[in-house]
Amino acid sequence: MTQSLEDYLEMVSFLSDEGEVRVTDIAGRLKVSKPSVLSALKVLEEQGCLEHQRYRGVRLTAKGAIQAAEIRERHDFLTDFLRDTLGVSPETAEKDACKMEHMLSEETFIKMKKFFRKNTKEKIR
Repeated sequence: MTQSLEDYLEMVSFLSDEGEVRVTDIAGRLKVSKPSVLSALKVLEEQGCLEHQRYRGVRLTAKGAIQAAEIRERHDFLTDFLRDTLGVSPETAEKDACKMEHMLSEETFIKMKKFFRKNTKEKIR
């Protein structure tokens, strides 16, 4: 899945937390055009990640919800790590985490989480 499609899937997940997801809301939050959103939604629907009915909103499928949760976990972990551990400003941490979440391999992400947990536990003791 491309970085762009991951961003759309993540945004659908965020907006789902707030209620109904509409194309207009996705476009506004991502600062893209409605036709761009519709194109991305079509691809994500073809991949089985969401369902979109015109004028009825967007809904994640089980597959899409799992993928979105993984993307959000990466995003949240990286944002928190950059902000809370490294002292990066909240705005920069958010921007950098968004870029990093798409670039890190699964192996690196898992190792980062293990490293963080290990070092956090040692500091707490």
